[in-house]
Amino acid sequence: MSATTATEAPTTARPRAARWALAVLQVLLAALYLMSGFGKVSLDPTNVAGFAMMGIGTTGVVALGVVELAAAIGLLIPRLAGLTATCCVALMVGAVTITAVTVGGAMILLPAVVLVAVAIVAWVRRRETAALVRNPRTVLLAR
Repeated sequence: MSATTATEAPTTARPRAARWALAVLQVLLAALYLMSGFGKVSLDPTNVAGFAMMGIGTTGVVALGVVELAAAIGLLIPRLAGLTATCCVALMVGAVTITAVTVGGAMILLPAVVLVAVAIVAWVRRRETAALVRNPRTVLLAR
């Protein structure tokens, strides 16, 4: 394995099965964020009612939907997936916290499971994320 230069994204020697598992997890998360975000952006009455119970108005619902749609796209772009997952960890910590405080009970389960899943992606891709944050221009422009 060769050392990476400033113009290369760091490469990791992950086994093929691990790479596939990570890709599948990212696609599943992207699909989940896509469906969830679309329901919020389209102001689905069920979403609006659920967020109204938590004290979040329609502007907040749409804003969260846009963030989730961006997350769905970011998780599918390999060079951005780690940074996107890291941002999603923050998003899901907020979702778990707000759900626990306002609704509680079993409603915490879904955001908590998604939190664990995006945390796994963020952890596995942490070196790529660090390289992107250190030098975004060269990493994004590298082939």
